Amino acid sequence: MRYQIFIPILAALTFGCDNDPDRPLPGRGGSGGGGNQSNVWCIPTDEVFDGGPGKDGIPSIDEPQFESASSQEAFYEDDELMVVIKVGNTVRAYPHDILDWHEIVNDKINDVAYSLNYCPLTGTAMAWNRTIDGRETTFGVSGLLYNTNLIPYDRRTDSEWSQLLMKGVRGDNLEREAELIPIVETTFGVFKELWPNGVVLSQETGFSRSYGTYPYGTYRTNDEQFFFPVAEYSTALPEKEIVLGIRIGEKLKTYPFSAVESQVTVINDQFEGEEIVIAGWKEKNLLVAFGRKLADGTVLNLSAVSSLPAIMQDDDGNIYDVFGLCISGAREGEQLPVLNSLHGMFFSFGSFYGTDIELYQ
Repeated sequence: MRYQIFIPILAALTFGCDNDPDRPLPGRGGSGGGGNQSNVWCIPTDEVFDGGPGKDGIPSIDEPQFESASSQEAFYEDDELMVVIKVGNTVRAYPHDILDWHEIVNDKINDVAYSLNYCPLTGTAMAWNRTIDGRETTFGVSGLLYNTNLIPYDRRTDSEWSQLLMKGVRGDNLEREAELIPIVETTFGVFKELWPNGVVLSQETGFSRSYGTYPYGTYRTNDEQFFFPVAEYSTALPEKEIVLGIRIGEKLKTYPFSAVESQVTVINDQFEGEEIVIAGWKEKNLLVAFGRKLADGTVLNLSAVSSLPAIMQDDDGNIYDVFGLCISGAREGEQLPVLNSLHGMFFSFGSFYGTDIELYQ
């Protein structure tokens, strides 16, 4: 069964929707595309919808510029959300206010080239390594949606990818798993507190957009509003509530912010045979997850530390930060195992991974 919920979209967004289930979805050649014309998809094409603006109609940011956090205080309140990436000692924040309008930022820190992709209709953000088979590519917005979620395409092979499936769904990269780079989502206030020397994506993007104005009206607060059909999903929580999802294999478990308190909370848990840890601080909009079984077989028992960026410590006194890096103790410099985890609207995880997705109680 599928929910067929349609709400007319603001005319200013100029979205259209091709609802013909028998229509072909060819590889749509375009700017920078490799011209791959394969029509073999690993997702049902009658559930892939054209968002309307067309390929690259929502432009990615390919030459991002950055400003100091202090210089951006005129643009952002402390509670506004940011996606944060840290490579070495370099920390960069990408405001939701800009991502809502562009969805993809192709960036590089040192030798780590990545594509930060964000879907405003599911509230999901990820960073993918954009070096594939030893060659750098960039990602763009295909203009297509699956379960109302972003389908990026890579410009070297013109292959489409599903963001929430985290893999290629058509073209030369069919079924290839995306290599995730860790991100942390939090507020501008926390970003300034933790990384005062960090930088923020500039609103000087080269495009004229109403940054600071959400482009989809009441969508993210109206649980009944969907622009495109989605598969049946769990209703255990409100549809648009933001939760943390952890994917292991083909299974997914979600953790609501209500699982953490108004101070640092650490949950040692198991899922699909894996030892995992969730750490969060509700009032700071922090909720992160890592593996806790190390390469040498040691399974850590972790507890809370409330001195950000430190957030956890193990029984031997090693202290770990919000990116899972040990910053003090005998294991200093070691990284906790990275999981496929991300924030998103609750409905989106169920629509991809089934109505029986596990919900942490």
